[in-house]
Amino acid sequence: MHSIRIVGAGSIGNHLAHAARRRGWKVVLTDIDDAALQRSRSDIYPARYGAWDSEIELKDARAAAGDPADVVFIGTPPDSHVPLALETLEKMSPQVLLIEKPLGCPDLAGCEMLAKQAEDKNVFCAVGYNHCLGANTVKAEQVLASGQIGQLQTITAHTREHWRGIFNAHPWLSGPSDSYLGFSSRGGGACGEHSHAINIWQHFAHAAGAGRVSDVSATLDLITRDGADYDQAAYMTLRTTEGLVGDVVQDVVTSPHEKSARLQGDRGFLEWHVNHTASSDMIEFGDGSSPAEQVVLEKTRPDDFIAEIDHLAEIMAGRITSSPISLERGLETMMVISAAFRSHALGRRVTIDWDRGYCPEAIN
Repeated sequence: MHSIRIVGAGSIGNHLAHAARRRGWKVVLTDIDDAALQRSRSDIYPARYGAWDSEIELKDARAAAGDPADVVFIGTPPDSHVPLALETLEKMSPQVLLIEKPLGCPDLAGCEMLAKQAEDKNVFCAVGYNHCLGANTVKAEQVLASGQIGQLQTITAHTREHWRGIFNAHPWLSGPSDSYLGFSSRGGGACGEHSHAINIWQHFAHAAGAGRVSDVSATLDLITRDGADYDQAAYMTLRTTEGLVGDVVQDVVTSPHEKSARLQGDRGFLEWHVNHTASSDMIEFGDGSSPAEQVVLEKTRPDDFIAEIDHLAEIMAGRITSSPISLERGLETMMVISAAFRSHALGRRVTIDWDRGYCPEAIN
């Protein structure tokens, strides 16, 4: 039986606790705030899953910091992700270290060191971009690989969603300024919180053999209000090392939401949708000469995290050696986030020099 220590008893921590318990794993849910632990036991978990699971151990995160576990998940605010990951690697060597997205902050503090430490200790590290593991993504990859849409010409990806849904899931927060969400510098705002769009754009670019993002041109809609300082919308044009050009839009103001990607080939198109309905994801593809084919895949919100835990189990069993949620992929997304802020500040396109590592000096 595997064990997981979850650092952070917020919404995602509870989702992963439930997903791990479905596999019979031992779960230790930790937080530095006892009120957060009690809220998980009395409110969040039973409200979502019907009843509290008494097999879940609740523990102060500081007291549990050195406790052994096969998997450690860091689900705290983004500005603490890298420091806690480095502390974990210093104290122990779990089989898997999973970090919630975004990996860190736009200043990239500690990112290069984390990459080196994970490699030195031979610990598989992952970042929680779990849309890459969804059944709709797997099906989209199959369509892309089949050649049905021909040579890929461009990708567009959108994660546009009013963040009231986040606050509804965290009713103890009264608004953006109450947490990292209202501060771009802490990993919040549209660029950080909704970076699934950047990540899925990169994912499909990799699947098509188009390489890493090398050029970024961005315009951000920056808001300073009520004690908060964040980007409410981010518009990015990306180019890869192999010359693929496309765009990404992320915002925290659109309602109803749009979580989608469109891959245009020279013989057809492929569209990818998350939350196509309240209970399904979907892909659609065709060549324009006949009605497009739709594949609707039933899904609930817990399924995103069940797929994530199942994926980690496969990694620990040695059945997966190349993962779409690897630390490297999460770092690539962080580099694009950082490049977007630099591009906006400079008012021009910037380039990413991958030979210089995961650091601000690599963005010019």
